[in-house]
Amino acid sequence: MMDNKYTTYTNPLTDRYCSKDMSYIFSPQFKFSTWRKLWVALAEGEKELGINITEEQLDELRNNIDNINFDEARKIEKEVRHDVMSHVKAYGLQCDKAKGIIHLGATSAYVGDNTDVIQMNEALKLIRVKLVNLINNLKEFSLKYKDVPTLGFTHFQAAQLTTVGKRATLWAQDLILDLEDLNYRIDNMKLRGVKGTTGTQASFLSLFEGDHQKVSELDKIVCKKMGYKSSYAVSGQTYTRKLDYQVLSILSGIAQSMHKMTNDIRLLQSLKELEEPFEKNQIGSSAMAYKRNPMRSERIASLSKYIITESLSPALVQATQWLERSLDDSANKRLAIPQAFMAADAILEIGINVTDGLVVYENMINKHINEELPFMATETILMEAVKRGGDRQELHEIIREYSMKAAYRVKQEGLNNNLIDLIIEDPAFKMSKEEILSIMDPKNFVGRAPEQVVEFVNETLEPAIKEYKELIGNIKVDLHV
Repeated sequence: MMDNKYTTYTNPLTDRYCSKDMSYIFSPQFKFSTWRKLWVALAEGEKELGINITEEQLDELRNNIDNINFDEARKIEKEVRHDVMSHVKAYGLQCDKAKGIIHLGATSAYVGDNTDVIQMNEALKLIRVKLVNLINNLKEFSLKYKDVPTLGFTHFQAAQLTTVGKRATLWAQDLILDLEDLNYRIDNMKLRGVKGTTGTQASFLSLFEGDHQKVSELDKIVCKKMGYKSSYAVSGQTYTRKLDYQVLSILSGIAQSMHKMTNDIRLLQSLKELEEPFEKNQIGSSAMAYKRNPMRSERIASLSKYIITESLSPALVQATQWLERSLDDSANKRLAIPQAFMAADAILEIGINVTDGLVVYENMINKHINEELPFMATETILMEAVKRGGDRQELHEIIREYSMKAAYRVKQEGLNNNLIDLIIEDPAFKMSKEEILSIMDPKNFVGRAPEQVVEFVNETLEPAIKEYKELIGNIKVDLHV
């Protein structure tokens, strides 16, 4: 007989990838506890503004915020076919004295939409913790390798030299831009508030017998009790779905940055210059025992693609909403928003692991530099030779001819690059072997890369994360698989 546990689909985002903390934010327990907190805040606000609600009723509600009777709610929903009313009734079963004032004056969107905002905001804060830790890892890596020359690439063709540390600052800079967007969204997150069925607050105006001031004040009280500065000034039945797009755009931005970084790592691992951490007993390939595949970077790339495409869902939802509301957003939101967050959580956790243990193979890097540096050094050699009385045009032609010979030798014959040997042996350059070889030090060709690393860290990176220093090192990454 088959085990039922293995005959139904399970979501790999929760089973394999995201953290327990992120999964909890989108769990039924968090969701429905937040509903109840909102009902308590509403009742407290209504009492403060003169509605006949007793402290005994409020205590009853408060005492059952986390004690959710899920089975009862499920039974009721099968009968009434309405998720919010099933939980209103289930809450009422536990709060006999208060059942008559639960959800007073509110519509379903009061708990549904406000909870959605709260979940996204808490999830963004968790993303920030991991993003700051990742940026800090890149800071340490950049400073450690700021002076180590490496080939720079344009079009994945060897270009001028840079340093290993300088390249990592490019990854960090993208993530800092993402952090800035993230901080703005967290700092400016607003609740839907207390707006009524179509956003007109008509039910609350009736509850307060036409007192507009009290209706307006109730909205402010609830926001404050839930820890928010304000709500949206106007709404239909729901908060504008533009917010969902804005939030998932941030996750998409992080995914783009992470994908780019891990693309670079995968290319460099193919060149054997850089390698992601590889566990002692890890298997790279089931067939090729010698392989060390960049599987973590590839997983980040894979999940990043998913996040980027998932960000299209709220864009389409926002564009096609009807008037004060339509319900073609609900099923989409239940999938797109939690899963985009879980995937973003996963790529940051994996990214923290990768950047904490990157291995740099300096000898292989030097080998590749030595294969290309002779071509790059010719301009400097030419300038020095002209200073010693050489004819620039004649020397340029000599270098061009020698370069073609050396390139043929490398590409067609598979031999080493002997361009510098040819120049050393030619008296037209009027330079000793030692003088020419001294020019060939790779550190002469990295420009201000080391200084740029230090300036970037001091002037850009550190200011970006200084407010969140207490978050650094405050997480334990546990990669499921």
